[in-house]
Amino acid sequence: MTDATLTGATAVPAGAPADERIDPMRVVAFAAMIFGMFMAILDIQIVSASLAEIQAGLSASADEISWVQTAYLIAEVVMIPLSGFLSRALSTRVLFAGCAAGFTLASALCATATSIEEMIVFRAIQGFIGGGMIPSVFAASFTLFRGKQRAVVTPLIGLIATLAPTIGPTIGGYLTQAFSWHWLFLINVGPGIAVTLAAVLLIDFDKPDHSLLKHLDWLGLFGMAAFLGSLEYVLEEGPNHDWLQDEAVFNCTVVLVVGAVVFAWRAFTAHEPIVDIYAYRDRNFAFGSLLSGVLGIGLYGLTYLYPVYLARVRGYDSLMIGETVFVSGVAMFLTAPISGKLSTKIDPRLLMMIGFAAVGLSTFMVTDVTKDWDFWEIFVPQILRGSGLMLCMVPITNLALGTLPQEELKNASGLFNLARNLGGAIGLAAINTVLNDRMDLHLARLHEHVAWGRGAAEELLANLTLKFSHFGPGTDEMAAIKQMALLVRREALVMAFADVFFVLTVLFGLVACAAMALHKPKPMDGGGGGH
Repeated sequence: MTDATLTGATAVPAGAPADERIDPMRVVAFAAMIFGMFMAILDIQIVSASLAEIQAGLSASADEISWVQTAYLIAEVVMIPLSGFLSRALSTRVLFAGCAAGFTLASALCATATSIEEMIVFRAIQGFIGGGMIPSVFAASFTLFRGKQRAVVTPLIGLIATLAPTIGPTIGGYLTQAFSWHWLFLINVGPGIAVTLAAVLLIDFDKPDHSLLKHLDWLGLFGMAAFLGSLEYVLEEGPNHDWLQDEAVFNCTVVLVVGAVVFAWRAFTAHEPIVDIYAYRDRNFAFGSLLSGVLGIGLYGLTYLYPVYLARVRGYDSLMIGETVFVSGVAMFLTAPISGKLSTKIDPRLLMMIGFAAVGLSTFMVTDVTKDWDFWEIFVPQILRGSGLMLCMVPITNLALGTLPQEELKNASGLFNLARNLGGAIGLAAINTVLNDRMDLHLARLHEHVAWGRGAAEELLANLTLKFSHFGPGTDEMAAIKQMALLVRREALVMAFADVFFVLTVLFGLVACAAMALHKPKPMDGGGGGH
């Protein structure tokens, strides 16, 4: 195979720009990879608006049903950094085709699950295998595309990476309402088969290095799995179980620390470490990964917050939630080409500052949220959030991966995507902790205002008692007290949401200011770093 073939070049007329030299079949192969990545990321959130229906279908408890999402996330976060090693050892074609096929099979198994135990196992398999497709796309984009091509491709990848989890609740809610929860998984089967075939037939970006398998660091692998898997569990379950006060969370924290020590030791001493953390010596990559983590907070945190508010305060069902939060997805879609165009014309630091400032403004606008807020009240904030995230995604990706040597891209892509997922997990844990703590605080304060002897409270209780007078003496007063307690809890929850949005406003405001303090990255040349 010639050098031209290895770099994606093909015969073109003499004098044609280098940016135009790419095999059309490789474009098709890359498009199939993007669709595979879309499915893998979509399935993180596609179940979020339909957990109640899945719970009923599998006769699961409230504590068990959350594992339908948690199992996927834990398994995926372990696979994402491992994918770099596997891609180098097996080649992009073998890894991606195997992941696409396994993801499709696991999706079909999820649809046939008859118990919550089966569902959790199948979702873990689905998440682990699907996690291998995500970093492969980022690495391939910097291998295949250069210059102006990359200015088009990077926003497209960013659009998929940010749009998929945003519209997940919308698609999931529609499928559940129109058909059944089984179609949340069956929808992957047909496209998954097509992606698998395209990967087998068309991907030829690189060659495998099977010698790496002889040096597979099993101890480092187990350490990484223990570290990342336990970390994800602690971040998911800690906020709802008083953190280390819960025995399972405490035990996982111990496993987390031990796993982290083993993983770090092997990363520095193994002949061929599972994950090469030396990529962080590149300042751009280190800062880009950090910003990717913050981006994950905006992406997954706000995708979580809006549906929770709409469900718990407004009482929306899965379809209504999906239709309401779809606005952010539309904003992302429309902003993607603008972001790509701007990334070639203005300082990427300025673009990041504008993007994070827009996300911060979107959260600031929701700090005065009330129980009556509906579609139109969060319409503009959702537009700002979607547009801001897309404006950030392109410069952050270019900052992190654009100046690395080609041989480091596969490994670095896994770490970059891991940073976004861990940022989202940490953000969700912090959001839930603040939400719970502030709700308890507001609840205690509100209880002081509805105590006996308070005129307004007694007047409200009298009105509620009159409202329930048809229940009969005694029962009407009990119903009124219960209704009053529910009203107080709702108000405390709304006030807690406002506090969370304020904290996020401060975070994104600080990051927007810090973006301009970074060193301006060197202009990207034709290669993945040009080294």
